[in-house]
Amino acid sequence: MEVILKRLKGLREYLDSHYEVSVFNTALESDQPWCFHLHGKRIVTAKIQKIFTYDVKLVDTRGTPEIIPKVHVKFLYPETYADPMAKLLKVNKKVATLRMDPLFSPHLRHFIKNKSIFPLMMTKQVLFFTTLEGDVIRGLVAEFSRYDIQVSLKGPIPITLLRHSIYDVRDKKDRCYLKSFQESQRDWQRSELYQEV
Repeated sequence: MEVILKRLKGLREYLDSHYEVSVFNTALESDQPWCFHLHGKRIVTAKIQKIFTYDVKLVDTRGTPEIIPKVHVKFLYPETYADPMAKLLKVNKKVATLRMDPLFSPHLRHFIKNKSIFPLMMTKQVLFFTTLEGDVIRGLVAEFSRYDIQVSLKGPIPITLLRHSIYDVRDKKDRCYLKSFQESQRDWQRSELYQEV
């Protein structure tokens, strides 16, 4: 019996060029202030001065340095988008009342498989990302890496969501794309990109 092997066309090549890219490096290289949304509902406008394995050193607009654990960062964007971003961010009050802390252990996180997110990015599907604190980010996936997902909001306005901060992700039809659901549903296999090797 012949076994037909299939995979998502273009995924391997995409991961080869994007998977190890981190938004923290992008922010450091920009040498511009970014808005960091942190757990505890804090927003810090600062430049990244140094990147450590598990932390980042920020210097705010007053010149005050602060070392922040990366896992405390929910999402970030260049400071130039601060005003329009304030109008676009929503809150899921039900999730916000759960008062979830940052998830330090990777095996406790709400994981999104690359196989799930790649076809959604390529077909420009509108997605609703919800963070552990209930922030709701609606937009199109512009790119993703091992560490984060860049979402293009209406405008277009770029925002980068840290994968460790995600609680849920759904489409307009309320279809879930977390690994826990997609392990059985395997929506990526219905994509036109899923082709014979």
